[in-house]
Amino acid sequence: MTKKVLIVTTNFSEINNDIHTGVWLEEFAVPFLVFKATGYEVTVASPNGGESPIDENSLSCSNPMEWDDAAKYLKNTVKLSEIDYKEFDAIFIPGGHGPMFDLAKDETLKSIVEYMYKNDKLIAAVCHGIAGLLLAKDSCGNSILKNKHITAFTNKEENIVKMAEFMPFSLEDRIKKLGAVFVEDKPWSEHVEINCNLITGQNQNSALLVAEGIVSLI
Repeated sequence: MTKKVLIVTTNFSEINNDIHTGVWLEEFAVPFLVFKATGYEVTVASPNGGESPIDENSLSCSNPMEWDDAAKYLKNTVKLSEIDYKEFDAIFIPGGHGPMFDLAKDETLKSIVEYMYKNDKLIAAVCHGIAGLLLAKDSCGNSILKNKHITAFTNKEENIVKMAEFMPFSLEDRIKKLGAVFVEDKPWSEHVEINCNLITGQNQNSALLVAEGIVSLI
């Protein structure tokens, strides 16, 4: 049977009315294209449905043309609450700063991630996409991240891009507070942590490794 992957993206587009954000294109496009090339059935959803904005800083004339084709799927995403999430084999959450503002507190996403976790389905996220995993708990009421080796966009990287002051919280600090073992490599390193059915990637340069991890485990 064809494997089904649910990609959940952000709807958040603007911080303080003057800083544009959204999903980081590479973090969506690279895994999306890997999934499609592998023959998976891919559904792209977001909390509100409709357009999932692309962070303009991730747009460049040097980006592969294939990314433009993938970006078209962000124009009209499915509303997350309308998804029959039990039919999916894996969930993947790309980053960009947007997820820090909506996915980090989305109760529908929380329920989906918890179902996937408790039913041993694959859960993966990269960069700020890990914010979408923060609410999810296991059957004992603990964070699904507790005692796991987890990576995400680090405090060092946040400071380098000068965005720390605009974030509602520190992603690295929140992950540690939930009881995870936070593992970081040098800024912009290709770095992935795999814990059975849970895969996390540090930054946009880790998107391909996360996608390959999903393909190898699904």
